[in-house]
Amino acid sequence: MCDEGGTAWIDDMATPSFEFPGRWVEGSGLLLGPVLMLTGVLLRADVDGFFPSQLAAFAVSPGRMSLSYSAFAAGNVLLWPAVIALVRRVWVARPRWALWGGTLVMFGLFARAFHAGINHLAFQLVRVQSLEAAQKAIADSYGAFHVFHTLSFAIFFGWIVLAVGAWRAGVLGIARSVALASMSALPIGVLKGTGPMSVVAAVGLCLALVPLGVRVLTDGPAPRWWAYPLALGLAAAAILIGMAG
Repeated sequence: MCDEGGTAWIDDMATPSFEFPGRWVEGSGLLLGPVLMLTGVLLRADVDGFFPSQLAAFAVSPGRMSLSYSAFAAGNVLLWPAVIALVRRVWVARPRWALWGGTLVMFGLFARAFHAGINHLAFQLVRVQSLEAAQKAIADSYGAFHVFHTLSFAIFFGWIVLAVGAWRAGVLGIARSVALASMSALPIGVLKGTGPMSVVAAVGLCLALVPLGVRVLTDGPAPRWWAYPLALGLAAAAILIGMAG
């Protein structure tokens, strides 16, 4: 905007500072995201990593495999506020590392969410048709191109870039930065089982982010008493509405 003399000036009603998504969402993501991903990885640790065995395991133990993949997917989604929390802290000293690392990691989270949807559909094929039909459908369509496949490089490189930025900014020490970078070793794609590097990556994520989550949650006043039942009520309502279709 300009005044009558043509001189540019800044509106004094500028947008106030606002840290999105806030301490409680960020702290919860830092704590729960890594723990849920590790839980999902460990629940299927005894099953061969390729998709025929993953589908066969679902046919035998649908509850355990559903819980495994659901925990992993939920942890992946909860990592978005965790990544924002880390990016905001890295930004203070290393903005370029924060920008590129955070952007790549977020794109990678989107790609894993896409894979989670395919996993769910594959399991439902076992349930509503048969194991053989599901295995054939996945085998015949495995590797089919989709736009999200172009984000595989982001899944691999994003965690490394963000980890280097966190180390250079002094947000994480060298050991926890290396642990964060180990997430690049987590297998990418549809119906991926648990291998040694899956456990290393998930444990590394916990070592890197959980202590930061504790610090974020304890660095400030506790929520009011009514916030706890309200959060539980909203979560229950969301589940019921989602199940209703």
